[in-house]
Amino acid sequence: QVQLVESGGGLVQAGDSLRLSCAASGRTLSSYAVGWFRQAPGEEREFVASVIWRSGLTSYADFAKGRFTITRDPGKKSVYLQMNSLKPEDTALYYCAARLLSGAYDTWGQGTQVTVSS
Repeated sequence: QVQLVESGGGLVQAGDSLRLSCAASGRTLSSYAVGWFRQAPGEEREFVASVIWRSGLTSYADFAKGRFTITRDPGKKSVYLQMNSLKPEDTALYYCAARLLSGAYDTWGQGTQVTVSS
């Protein structure tokens, strides 16, 4: 079993940057992918980015390409989402999630709020 705890959200202005952190505990992540998702009020949850723990291979939603970067730190068993050039439409509750490479995302953190003012 894996547990995930997000941090790093906050209130920023358009154009600012934020780095979200996802600290994992429990079993090893060697067979997992870890992703970031977000959900704005009244909208469905959407994929932001993911990283395969073992290889470091990353994947991004189109809106995240060029602005967001996902990284992992095996020593700290953590995944980060660096978000640059933030826009008001990036305002959402951001979740960290994990899945076995053979399965769907089934482990979720509690979320961290990101609010971008114009």
